[in-house]
Amino acid sequence: MYGLIAIGISLTWASIGMLNLAQGFIFTAGGYTAWLYAQYAEGWGLEGVGLSAGVLVFGMLGSALAGLFVGAIAFLPLQDRDNFRTRSLIATLAISLIGTQLWLILFGPQNKPLPPVFGEGRIEIGPAGMSYQQLGTIIVAVVMLALVILWMRSSRRGLQMRAMMMNPLGAAVVGVSVRSTGMRVLAISGALTGLSSVLLAQVFFVSPTSGVQPLTTGLIISLAGGLGSIPGTVAAAGLIGLAEALTARYLQQSLVPFVLFAIVVLILIFRPRGLGGLLEDVRE
Repeated sequence: MYGLIAIGISLTWASIGMLNLAQGFIFTAGGYTAWLYAQYAEGWGLEGVGLSAGVLVFGMLGSALAGLFVGAIAFLPLQDRDNFRTRSLIATLAISLIGTQLWLILFGPQNKPLPPVFGEGRIEIGPAGMSYQQLGTIIVAVVMLALVILWMRSSRRGLQMRAMMMNPLGAAVVGVSVRSTGMRVLAISGALTGLSSVLLAQVFFVSPTSGVQPLTTGLIISLAGGLGSIPGTVAAAGLIGLAEALTARYLQQSLVPFVLFAIVVLILIFRPRGLGGLLEDVRE
């Protein structure tokens, strides 16, 4: 699920040159939006598919709106100024820090659980088994990733986004609006982060600081995969996920961050642009 966040980070960097450190704030916004919907829906007696679908949709919607909010503060006012990357980096970091305190004031320090989206139970396949939550999470994540890739390759708006990723100046010359396309990118990356928030909340809880760990892991994956490369990010997500699972199982959970950072360092030593990174001078 961290791969969805990493893809959002990579898309934002490749298309508008902004490293979005407010992704954790966006993650938490989606979790709390889904939780609020669940509270009202359960109060109305809604359950089953309606409740589950609503939790997913409202989680993505809340994070998409949070992405637009970040864009209105850290992208639109700064996009045409000098040192945009540094300015936007500081702005998104400020949003992240202030946002954590905002969530604490609005919702308190208590963890908020989300209802099971995919039901309870297990599927047994020979000696192995998988819970409905695990299976549903994998299916939804893969389908959403496939839809995003298909949209980017076949739709007019998606092609504009790809043009921005390849050559922002050239895209602007042929009439692609940098500002509107950038806001669209932030909304899409926010929706992906919101989906990740809902899926991860099936295992963890929603809290004011619940976006810190996903942001850190998402940055690790996007750096290892190469900022701007979706195939590289997907490959890095699989590698990082496998390393995290094996480390937690055979070593110690506390060693997971050290192992993940060591993997990133090794990848960047031998492949400085990541597993599939785009050439940085394309953006210059």
